Amino acid sequence: MLNEFTIIGYVGRDPEVRRLETGVAVARFNVATTETWKDSDGERRQKVEWHKVVAYRTLAEIAERYVKKGSFVLVKGKIEYQEYTDSQGIKRIVTN
Repeated sequence: MLNEFTIIGYVGRDPEVRRLETGVAVARFNVATTETWKDSDGERRQKVEWHKVVAYRTLAEIAERYVKKGSFVLVKGKIEYQEYTDSQGIKRIVTN
């Protein structure tokens, strides 16, 4: 089985980088992808999707150094899901 994705788009804001207690760097940033098409009336339509990206270790350090708001990036990785229960007791699933 394969769990892999590729996103090509623009970074929405500078990466937020922090270090875990072990010293491992973690970078978080969002990437926008855009789909453009013409509707049945010939009008041009556009849809923007935002994707959360989390990078660890060396990739986080590279993102910290080179990735900035507006950067055009290609990101490859795997999708992870996390389940949690919110303050109202509702079960939520987050995609990372």
